[in-house]
Amino acid sequence: MSETMEAVCTIPGETGGRVEVRRVSVPAVGTGQLLVRVRAAGINRGEIVALMGLRAGSTGIGGIECAGEVAEVGAGVSGFRVGDAVMAHARGSQAQYVAVDSRAVMHKPARLDWQQAAAFPNVFTTAHDALITNGKLQRGEIALVNAASSGIGMAAIQIARWAGAAQVVATSRSADKLRQLMPLGITDAVVADGDAWSEQVLEVTGKHGVDVIADSIGASAFEPSLRCLALQGRLVNIGRLGGKMASIDLDYLALRRLHIIGVTFRTRTAEESIACVQACARDLLGPLEHGQLQPIVDRAFALNDIAKAHAYMLRNGQVGKIVLTVD
Repeated sequence: MSETMEAVCTIPGETGGRVEVRRVSVPAVGTGQLLVRVRAAGINRGEIVALMGLRAGSTGIGGIECAGEVAEVGAGVSGFRVGDAVMAHARGSQAQYVAVDSRAVMHKPARLDWQQAAAFPNVFTTAHDALITNGKLQRGEIALVNAASSGIGMAAIQIARWAGAAQVVATSRSADKLRQLMPLGITDAVVADGDAWSEQVLEVTGKHGVDVIADSIGASAFEPSLRCLALQGRLVNIGRLGGKMASIDLDYLALRRLHIIGVTFRTRTAEESIACVQACARDLLGPLEHGQLQPIVDRAFALNDIAKAHAYMLRNGQVGKIVLTVD
């Protein structure tokens, strides 16, 4: 193994950060860790948002998820051997090697290729945490997933179907994207054009409303989302693509006995984040292995094309995940 590797480095700047592929040292493996030879790594919109605001601090390595082969097993680790094909929720994974806590690593199902496997750890963990752990979606309830063509959206649709939702309502500004997503388990597709979409959601649910919303949009969808929640409905906010400031009628909140829940990995401890990964693995690895769940890759870029990959994501044309291939 070479002592250096190629990695996507995030570099702060006065007007925001930038990315550049550089040669850096291969990370050392600590107790309880695995060294993974990365074959593919996922890209997530949150990384780009964070990069835009990166004006100070030290250079780091980008990425939070990958798939590859175990290259070294640290002391105290069991259940993994050198050469095992794995998927990992790992910071600094947009590189040829990453050192990661073995508890955040999952064995890769043989049916998935490297790119598909790299598209699983973050969005499925995030969607599982939102819908199942925090949203407490129960069999027979109705789920709504907005920003349906995003990686998290596509994972949430499939998880809601797996959990036994009576209806899986999906919204997007693109009718064409919704048509492409129907096979994932959508029962009702609603084009989010202005605020009128909440009335359409109420119509397709027989005026009942939805029990749980996996919300990646935030402010611009907030008030119509509340209007289409059922009594005691739960809105789980994951992202804020449509802004972070919204108003709320507290009387309406109280009378409908609604729950508004925020989730993020940014304020979780390492142990809390690992617990999320393990909960996802406990529930979803079996369905993933049996083909009940499917990570969807829109397009792959070479590691050295990271800037092109970011630009492609910002054009908002993708349906599914964007990944990097790592030589």
